[in-house]
Amino acid sequence: MGRRMETGQQDTSAIVFPGMGPVPFADVGRFMVLDRSARRLVAEADAVLGRSLVDGFRDTPGDYSEYAQVAFLVNCLAAADRARTELGADPVVCAGPSFGGKAAAVASGALGFADAVTMTLRWARLLEEYAARECPDVVTHSFARTPAGVFAGILAELGGRGGWHETSCQVDDDFHMVTVRERDLPWLCGRVRAAGGLPLYAMRPPMHTTVLGPLRDEVEREVFAELSFTDPLLPVIADQDGRTVRTAEGVRAMLLDGFVRTVRWPAVVAALKARGVGTLYVAGPDALFGRVRCTTDAFRVVPVDPKALTRPRGRGTARTAGAGTGAARGAVPSAGQAVSATTPVSVRHSTPAEAKVSGLSESSTKRTP
Repeated sequence: MGRRMETGQQDTSAIVFPGMGPVPFADVGRFMVLDRSARRLVAEADAVLGRSLVDGFRDTPGDYSEYAQVAFLVNCLAAADRARTELGADPVVCAGPSFGGKAAAVASGALGFADAVTMTLRWARLLEEYAARECPDVVTHSFARTPAGVFAGILAELGGRGGWHETSCQVDDDFHMVTVRERDLPWLCGRVRAAGGLPLYAMRPPMHTTVLGPLRDEVEREVFAELSFTDPLLPVIADQDGRTVRTAEGVRAMLLDGFVRTVRWPAVVAALKARGVGTLYVAGPDALFGRVRCTTDAFRVVPVDPKALTRPRGRGTARTAGAGTGAARGAVPSAGQAVSATTPVSVRHSTPAEAKVSGLSESSTKRTP
């Protein structure tokens, strides 16, 4: 398990499923209809959705529509399969910050794929309804290039002005996501800029905040009661505190707690390092967790990005991302290094019927322009 490093020490690996960001259909649509693993997962998702996932993703507006979320799940799992079959990934543990926890639950063997699609779909719908009804003025905003001490002082100032806030995600020492009332954003963004920081973007509905406590309970009653969890075959590192999750109930609780608990990525990084992980395969579209300094300083990061996987390879180029002994830590592979073969993904099926669903027919989907 793992590979030998030049020092003679064993280099173990982990697989990480990234948090979800905006991923245009044009970036991943080709992968979804050409990659064999993705095609099979898309077909299984179609059976759960009762319609074409590819069509729904392409035709439904919004970066975080229910179809976009299911598509992200599919693409992460298919990318993970490519990491195993083409890059030789043999992970000893997995993790999934924020949305990535859903893919981690499937990849670990704790949750069947059909159940994960059902969970993702209903979760997305209930979150939209709840946020519109109960907290339409609450947003989660991202800030970069703002050291933790400086940001803590700014938040203390906000509190002194009567503003409410909660930290939703600690991505790195200088990268934070905080949930606030929308009316306080202009002051907060201006104050961060004045301190030399960089306000990025606001997310609505908010995420990882106690404001969603009643929604967490509703999802547990209405959605999770119908899901079947089993003990994971691959341990999962929880994104809230870096603890190792080895039981069905632990995975279930980890996902539900994602509604209300802060994501602490540095704690995950520390837990992976403590397990001797040297190589991190980031499976899925990622513009954040695999790229921040606390990650690239700690591991050799191998991105497995669906968009890169479908780029044409030049003659004589390498087949694997990050291949060779000279791969730089944290480096993104070139298009010529993208992997390309197509093989089935290894996921647990929720029902025997689900396992019989085959690939997409040409009439059920349209190819990327």
